Amino acid sequence: MSTGPSFPPLMQGVNTAGADPFEAACSEAAQGCDAGTILYDAAPDRLRAAIVLAPEVPLSDAAAMLPLTGVAVQNALGALGPSELPVHLCWEGAIRVNGGVCGHVRGATDIPDAEAEPGWLVTGFELVFARANLAGGDTPDETDLMSEGCGDLTPVDLLESWSRHLLNGISRWEEDGLGPLHGEWRGLAHGMGQNGVWLGKPGQFLGLDEKLGLLLRTDGQTMLLPVTDLLEIRS
Repeated sequence: MSTGPSFPPLMQGVNTAGADPFEAACSEAAQGCDAGTILYDAAPDRLRAAIVLAPEVPLSDAAAMLPLTGVAVQNALGALGPSELPVHLCWEGAIRVNGGVCGHVRGATDIPDAEAEPGWLVTGFELVFARANLAGGDTPDETDLMSEGCGDLTPVDLLESWSRHLLNGISRWEEDGLGPLHGEWRGLAHGMGQNGVWLGKPGQFLGLDEKLGLLLRTDGQTMLLPVTDLLEIRS
């Protein structure tokens, strides 16, 4: 008899059984559910998961949980996937495996004020395990884990590993601040140094500020796009 995924202490899982875990997590968070609740949908072709957090710091600091969520995904794939599997993170949330988009991370909170303490914060991710009925070359910028040699990896295994890496990352953030996360995310960054468009603004991705905001060079000026700009605001 299946007992479902196993999560670390202080975390508990809720299977949304096909419903969107991110939307469910936002709803549960607004109703005051326990921090550390992981809502998930582990289907054979894709894994979706979200966690409810209650950070006791200003939103500008708590927003680091969004890039940390992506780093935990990379850590889990690094631990369970083929050796040397290249996994990179896009600042706006896309997860790239071997160059192709294979998923994304996202976050939401209840307040727009970056200097205030949020009542709750939800971060989550989606990873595509398999795509159906694809002809070669149909989506050259997209991929799935099955195509990248992860055929032995199950969604539940990845979910469990992600939760452990996330908890470890949160503990390290609480103890050591943003330095370790900043260094790790920078090493996984996709597009740094390149020209592109971020949050609708064209320019060159110069690097990250101390809170992992994107430094964008545009029209001869350097501007900051803070991580809080990536969070969805839910009333």
